[in-house]
Amino acid sequence: MKLQCEVEVINRMLPTFGMRNRGKAARAVLSIGRHLDKTSKIQNIYLMICTLKDKAGCKYKLKENIEQFFTRFVEEGKATVRLKEPAVDVCLSKADANNLKNFLSAARLAHRGSEVDALPLTALAPARTRDVEKPKSKMSITSKKDYPLTSCFPYSLEQLQVSYCRLSRVDMRMLTLKKLRKLDLSNNHIKKLPATIGDLCCLAELVLHNNHLEAFSTALCQSTLQHSLQYLDLGQNKLRALPIQFCQLRELVHLKLDDNEMLCLPFKIGQLSKLRFLSAARNQLPYLPADFRRLSLENLDLFGNPFKHPNPLDHTIQLKFPLTLLEMASRAAVNYRIPYGPQLIPAHLCQDLEVSKTCSCGKACLNFYIQTTVSMNLHHVSHTVVLVDNMGGTEAPVLCYFCSLTCYSEFLDKCLQRGR
Repeated sequence: MKLQCEVEVINRMLPTFGMRNRGKAARAVLSIGRHLDKTSKIQNIYLMICTLKDKAGCKYKLKENIEQFFTRFVEEGKATVRLKEPAVDVCLSKADANNLKNFLSAARLAHRGSEVDALPLTALAPARTRDVEKPKSKMSITSKKDYPLTSCFPYSLEQLQVSYCRLSRVDMRMLTLKKLRKLDLSNNHIKKLPATIGDLCCLAELVLHNNHLEAFSTALCQSTLQHSLQYLDLGQNKLRALPIQFCQLRELVHLKLDDNEMLCLPFKIGQLSKLRFLSAARNQLPYLPADFRRLSLENLDLFGNPFKHPNPLDHTIQLKFPLTLLEMASRAAVNYRIPYGPQLIPAHLCQDLEVSKTCSCGKACLNFYIQTTVSMNLHHVSHTVVLVDNMGGTEAPVLCYFCSLTCYSEFLDKCLQRGR
């Protein structure tokens, strides 16, 4: 039975001689196994600690030799085993909590000398170098010939880059790396993302630049990435739109959408309250969503989009007189903030309420409204703005909605007054 962790062996007798321990833990492999005692010629069960400096290992007898176990922080991967002879404390840290519990249970049985035969024990052997090396936290693969086909990725990886390897899909072995904080799969041929990427609960950076993605799945937007993802690069793909649920990734700080085929930005993009860097240059955006006004950015790049010239008189009317009962009830639910959910009303109605539009008067409208575009200076939402076109412009058209003819008429009157 083996356990990989960091170990510090503290001699309890040193203070009596006026000496102190160094107090530095080292990466080690702990083994519980059988060893032939050369003096008594009897096989006993020992604890062996192997480090990079001492791969042969230091052995400690276990039977009736453990004074106490300290397991208060075992859920954090920490524990201490106090031995009687020699008088040392074996301090364990940075261990997998489940493996640590199993290892301590085996040590208890070995100490008592009971049910030892039930333990899967083998003869103790020196550790291999790769077992006692410091766990690898970063790996970069930038060539197909270097890509591991038979071996697994190190379980301890926190940053993984796999670029220029012509991957057509995400390797499922990557999705078992639960400590992964940054995953860079740029410059490959990936067409679809598996929903299980959302199981990487620590993932803060996801780079998918220059692939063949045509969609970003709803499942990813509703996964644990909602609480962890801060940096997302989807540049140079084939995306035409993002799902409405995309704005549930509310921890996003940096979003890159350059060089796609985007026809629109997420409808509720204003919900990304932590977003500070947005780049969507060289897409096919004709205008910006109304919710764009709610953003508070540090840097914005929308260069190279075919923005339409805004004209308040150029409008789309989708009104019905009188309004349907469904429209009136839906508006009331949003305006009065009445709680709703799939347990109260049909799921499709919940979806309609989630994409309600806001009139200039502050009231909601859903399926019946008047739509037009107005010009907005992008400095209103961003401290730094990359020029929208080669003419040095920093203005772009933004959608605007009105819940009634009255609100639209008042808007036109104001436009006329400003034009005089």
